[in-house]
Amino acid sequence: MNATFTLYPAIDVRNGRVVRLAQGDYAQETRYGDDPLALARAYAEQGAQWLHLVDLDAARAGGYTLLQLVRDITAATGLKVQTGGGVRSREDVQRILDAGAARVVIGSLAVREADNVCDWLDALGSERLTIALDTRQDREGIWRLPVHGWTETAAGTLQEMAQRYAARGLRHLLCTDITRDGMMTGPNLALYRLLAEAVPGLALQASGGVRDLDDVLQSRAQGCAGVVLGRSLLEGRLQLPQALAAVGAR
Repeated sequence: MNATFTLYPAIDVRNGRVVRLAQGDYAQETRYGDDPLALARAYAEQGAQWLHLVDLDAARAGGYTLLQLVRDITAATGLKVQTGGGVRSREDVQRILDAGAARVVIGSLAVREADNVCDWLDALGSERLTIALDTRQDREGIWRLPVHGWTETAAGTLQEMAQRYAARGLRHLLCTDITRDGMMTGPNLALYRLLAEAVPGLALQASGGVRDLDDVLQSRAQGCAGVVLGRSLLEGRLQLPQALAAVGAR
């Protein structure tokens, strides 16, 4: 079990609003407010030290659009921001870091252009990037890596890609079981146990399906170093101060 454990309240932004999607489907959007900065402030006041910020518009169309929001959040709250969506180039990464982000999340590009992204790890260091591997089990039970809005599947397996990045110095890996994302059905604990065993040196972030404090504690017990919290916080099923206290999180 990891000695330190990080809670990442998540703010997904689409058209300037705080929203959540079900299984990444833009047609299944639930809105939670029009002021992401106010929500970030609330999370900071409740004790959060990190924020997971997603640009949903850019995730579909490319071209990260939340630079000013990152500046505003870091200036107003002091939160360390982990953020991504639509990152397509090294220049995108640098702009986001320059805006004040602590880490940039790279998803589809990390699967499609792994050699380039590994080179960015070498250049920027392991604390500046989070590789996000969204995964889905195929009929044979193999964990595959869908890309392009989860409509195509890349070659190779989840474990192979994670080990490839670990060999190049990756520290932070975020993994989402697509079938659980935004569904409030509980995290896929078996998946995280599998990953923790396959790449034991990584700080693994669980994402997708977390409902309550027990899910948080179970994620930590499977070897995760942190968990991303979306709907459970937005809908009041999980209280952030309680969760922070329970895990001694930072």
